[in-house]
Formats: sequence, C-alpha cells, structure tokens
Amino acid sequence: MTAISKAVFPVAGLGTRFLPATKASPKEMLPVVDKPLIQYAAEEAEDAGLDQLVFITGRNKRSIEDHFDKAYELEMELQAAGKGELLDIVQNILPSTVKCIYLRQAEALGLGHAVLCAKPVVGNEPFAVLLADDLIRCDGAGVVEQMAGMYERHGCSILSVMGVAREETDKYGIVETRPGPDGELRIVSIIEKPAPRDAPSNLAVVGRYLLTPRIFDKLEQTRAGSGGEIQLTDAIAALLADEPVIAYPFQGKRYDCGSKLGYLQATVEHGLAHRELGADFADYLKRLAL
Repeated sequence: MTAISKAVFPVAGLGTRFLPATKASPKEMLPVVDKPLIQYAAEEAEDAGLDQLVFITGRNKRSIEDHFDKAYELEMELQAAGKGELLDIVQNILPSTVKCIYLRQAEALGLGHAVLCAKPVVGNEPFAVLLADDLIRCDGAGVVEQMAGMYERHGCSILSVMGVAREETDKYGIVETRPGPDGELRIVSIIEKPAPRDAPSNLAVVGRYLLTPRIFDKLEQTRAGSGGEIQLTDAIAALLADEPVIAYPFQGKRYDCGSKLGYLQATVEHGLAHRELGADFADYLKRLAL
C-alpha cells in the first residue's frame, strides 16, 4: 500500500475573527506560547513521517514561508551573541529532510478549492489535509499518525471526528455512520452545518483529513455552494459513492483556535504544560484566582 508522504495546509483564509491582529499577519502565525499554530500542524505531519508539506497560500501570507525558511541575519546574530540554544531552535524548526512547497490560491473559493489547488503537486497519491486553527494535543501519536495507521489497514479516505453537543451541529460537518466489518465507523452520509433537528448524529468532522486522490475528481465536479465556495464536504459526499470513507474518533484534545475563546484555552493549557514555564504559570493562575 502506498505510503503517505504529502500533507496539505490550506492557509489562504483571511482570519477575520481575529482582526485587527490578522490585518497584516496570517491567523496561522498566531503564537500559542512560543510557537505559531502552523508550526504545531507542520510538526504533527512531520512526526507522522510526511516529508512534503504543501501550503496553499494567499495574499499577506508571506510570513508563513519566511517562518520555515532560513533566516541568515538572525542566525548570524544569535551565533555572534553565543545564544546556541536559540540558534538551534531557529535552525531546526523542521528537519532538513522535509520539503516545503508553496502554491497560491488566487481567490478565496473555499476549502474544497484550496485542496484542489494541491492537485499538481499531490498527483495520484493519498495525502493528508491539516487545518492549522484546529490545534490538537495528544499524549502519544499525533492525529495524522493515528490516521496513517488506519489507512494502512483500510486503504481509503479517513476523516477525524469528535462528539459535539447537539446544539452545536450547525458549526460543523456532521457524519452519519454504521459499523464496518472490522469495527471501524463507515460514513453513510455527511452534511455541512446541519441544524440540530436535522443532524444525523453529533459526530463532527474536525481539521484532519486523510484523502485518496479520487477526491480531486469529485472536487472538479463540485459546484460552488453558499458564498460562492466549493465545499470539501460536498466532494466527500460524492466520494462515498465510489469508495468507503471512515470516520475516526481520534485520541487527543482539540482546541478551536479559529475562535478567540478556543485560542485562549489553548494558550492557557499549553502554557501550563510548558516544560520551562508551566510551574510558574500555574502559580500565577492560582494567585490570580484568589
């Protein structure tokens, strides 16, 4: 079975919910403690053995490319100042074996269109899609690595899912499932943001997908929906007619960093878990709560 080597990061969105912070800087570069969101996602892909990272960018996204590029002046300054530990951090944001590829999405035509933009690079291979504003913290293997293990067993598209409150189904793509022959959850239908009364379940798709290249054919045939956007959910619904698609309830905690509250929650909990700052930060929060 084909090993998965490519990860696609749709990062062309405007991030309007974080204005004015995202007026000139991408939302994917918002830091959680000391790393930007996009680095957490890139590290998750790299940890899973994916070594070709495909960024679908737009205007005002140059800082993402700069972040993963070499910074000669900064490195020389750190070296001259004897700051070896910081120099090591800057030089090893990603291993040298990982290749970063940048493609421009000229118009914001939706997540489905962003994924379709990756077709010239991905070609006829399975690939992962990671949405950086879904930050997922795992105690063991990351979500992409978990899903790659599922792909080795089943060889079909896989969507990460989690249970949500019934009243929140209108914020997510929701799947209806049935048990498969090996106990996996086979997706029967997928609906984008259904009203709670219309939702077939409370299993919501979150920002990790492992897709076969057949999705590109479906995306090319998908018509723009509301807002003139091509929805990835619609293409996945069409894919169900051709191949099994599995819903995978991942092991980990997801933070919705596309919302201000979720971003603050991620910052606090990652701060508490930080090896250098955690203890002092916990003491501060205790004093603050008094």
